[in-house]
Amino acid sequence: MPDRRHALGLLASLPIAPLAAHAADDAKEFDEDSIFKAAVAFFGNTAEGLGKVIEKAFKEQGRPNAYIQGEEASGALTVGLRYGDGTLVMKAGTRRKVFWAGPSIGFDVGGNAAKVFTLVYKLPSAGALFRRFPAVEGSFYYVGGAGINYQRVDGITLAPIRLGVGLRSGVNMGYVHYRAEKSLNPF
Repeated sequence: MPDRRHALGLLASLPIAPLAAHAADDAKEFDEDSIFKAAVAFFGNTAEGLGKVIEKAFKEQGRPNAYIQGEEASGALTVGLRYGDGTLVMKAGTRRKVFWAGPSIGFDVGGNAAKVFTLVYKLPSAGALFRRFPAVEGSFYYVGGAGINYQRVDGITLAPIRLGVGLRSGVNMGYVHYRAEKSLNPF
């Protein structure tokens, strides 16, 4: 009998908190499969390599608690501008229209239009998105291309995945200002 009591005591002492914490994360964050399905539905089946880009983001950043689906256009001749709009979708169910714009400067020339699927990490509320996020980007678009980069401010990380068309190449830095209302002012 002592072996049975000992085994029951060990079983009772096993931590169940990690299981509960994982279940709580499931309620607050998207899993990789859900994000992949949403991205394929948004980009369409022509998005080659999308799975690898999403896998990379999950490996480097973990599970997002929101994402933005949208479109943007940008152009540059050393100094550049970017404008976009889309919908923020939070795991908690919040959906909100979002607009963004921003200037850039660098060794960058050309123009492109892109569909953008942005993974959002550690966003406490929809309103916390509306601020400037620094951005450094290197791109080369020739007819079509895909890319991902990271933007971070105050613990919030954005990982835009762009699938676009155009003729543009170079490296630039600047910022992207996310807003609740549309504005032509990139600053």
